[in-house]
Amino acid sequence: MNPRAIDTVPLAVAHRVQLLRDLPTGELLIHEIYRSLQGESTFAGLPCVFVRTAVCDSRCTWCDTPHAFTQGERMSRTAVLAKALSFDTPLVELTGGEPLLQPDVPVLMAELCEAGKTVLIETSGAHDVGVIDRRVHIIMDLKCPESGECDRNRWANLGLLKPTDQIKLVIASRRDWEWAERVVREHRLDERFAVLVSAVFGAVGLRDLSDWILASRLNVRMQLQMHKYIWDPKARGV
Repeated sequence: MNPRAIDTVPLAVAHRVQLLRDLPTGELLIHEIYRSLQGESTFAGLPCVFVRTAVCDSRCTWCDTPHAFTQGERMSRTAVLAKALSFDTPLVELTGGEPLLQPDVPVLMAELCEAGKTVLIETSGAHDVGVIDRRVHIIMDLKCPESGECDRNRWANLGLLKPTDQIKLVIASRRDWEWAERVVREHRLDERFAVLVSAVFGAVGLRDLSDWILASRLNVRMQLQMHKYIWDPKARGV
């Protein structure tokens, strides 16, 4: 864990992060494990088992899972693996919270790969992705300005990602889009990875975002948070 991440967040968050650091080897703090449809990324629409870890050291203004900040159950990694495999589903995603805060998450992902699963991880991009097994598909956020977390983007991660990994940009305003367009061009992201662009639910018109993407002529993929259109946007476990 980067000491800076502890020093620059409220004490309550730092305390939760410290709890993760103090977990014995072989244990995880898990918010929920469930089966649903993958709602975002190039895997959208596929049945997927979600392993949602507890605690996050980011506080994005538009976060839709704040319940994962403080709610969690200690589980052995063996129990988490068994639960994820019990659904008999080819696709498994680690999400959060922020999964990379927990040292046993990379081990768990490798074990899932060994079990023959296609494994995804959603991560904020503020933590080193170099610890992740190369078989895992990384879906990494680059935080736009309106998120309030833009200064925590770990730009070195771009050099660690594989061509099979994906960059996610969540757009809350025209300002966010202009920032995202500039970053994609500067780093040639649309030539190197699948770039996923989504609107903060209820904040940016889908027609507007479509127009901005088309006008840019960037090779990026607009995506919807599918689960929010199928179920209540505030529903959990979906």
